[in-house]
Amino acid sequence: MFSHYARHSARVVKATAPVIAATTTLYIYQDSLLVPTVAHAKEAGVDLGKVREAILGVIETDAEKRSDSSSMAGTFIRLSWHCSGTYDASTGVGGCNGGRQRFNPEASFGNNAGLNVARDALEPVKAKFPELSYADLYTYAGVVAVEEAGGPKIPFRTGRFDAESGETSPQTDVLPNADMGSRVHTTNHVRDVFYRMGFSDQEIVALLGAHAMGRCYPDRSGFWGPWTNSETTFSNEYFRLLLEERWSPKLTHNGKPWTGPDQYEDASGQLMMLPSDIVLISDPDFKKWVEVYAKDSDRFYSDFAKAFSKLLELGVPFPSSNHGTNSGRSTKDRYASDILEDDIFVYGWLNGTLFLVW
Repeated sequence: MFSHYARHSARVVKATAPVIAATTTLYIYQDSLLVPTVAHAKEAGVDLGKVREAILGVIETDAEKRSDSSSMAGTFIRLSWHCSGTYDASTGVGGCNGGRQRFNPEASFGNNAGLNVARDALEPVKAKFPELSYADLYTYAGVVAVEEAGGPKIPFRTGRFDAESGETSPQTDVLPNADMGSRVHTTNHVRDVFYRMGFSDQEIVALLGAHAMGRCYPDRSGFWGPWTNSETTFSNEYFRLLLEERWSPKLTHNGKPWTGPDQYEDASGQLMMLPSDIVLISDPDFKKWVEVYAKDSDRFYSDFAKAFSKLLELGVPFPSSNHGTNSGRSTKDRYASDILEDDIFVYGWLNGTLFLVW
């Protein structure tokens, strides 16, 4: 039999087990505990070009059923964002690694209302590419949506694992709320949520530029309407509209009093902004970046690509050049591994935690 030893501080772990055909078990070794989850060991072999075609097929088929100018693309961006946006940099908890939005509590978070539509739409893609984890699929769907709508190329790599349950998810909804009751509280809330994940003010503004695509639905978030007139096109239009339009509280809808949550609308009543959008022009440190991106789409595209890729990788134990045998490995061989006959041992690191797969 072949054995591989990995040392974590003063602890030594020995792993010996047979290869499992489709999936393996991932054990997170921390504080003398081994916590199991499910991992897909062959994701590096997935043809992302074919996955992209399948995702586009879902978007196009869905578009044929819609009577308005909306698209599933915006919802896929929201799916990838919300799957990743639970991360806490101080604890290493959260992020899309594990694909735990499939389970409660994340599936029932108020801020994830309606995302079951996107998850269900991707099930045929998952069935076609079973070797691709849900976590990789959810994040890649957002990447495809951005790129195919004219947005920047988003650095992306596979390697996320699927958990067996939502046991390791944050137990309360930690995603950003659109309104905290006052402009000051909403501004502080936006910063608290993004700072928790490790983002700067500049990255916050860049990421919110994704509101150029998609719209809000009353039966999901309670809010109504698109942010821009071209909700299926990725652009810097969101920032230009924030600065150039006059945004006033929404009071009516289709001739009747508006009974939904507080939101803002332009003079036509056809476009909307959330209270969390308006803080980007009321706070001077946010507004300076809105002004930059409204004038310079290339700068926005560049900054968005970096920030979005960072968001999608939060909490994912990709190999690091700082950890011995992981250094210098290609994307295809993203996890250091040793295979001999019927044995496999794979490991990765995250915030001082050793991840073992066997």
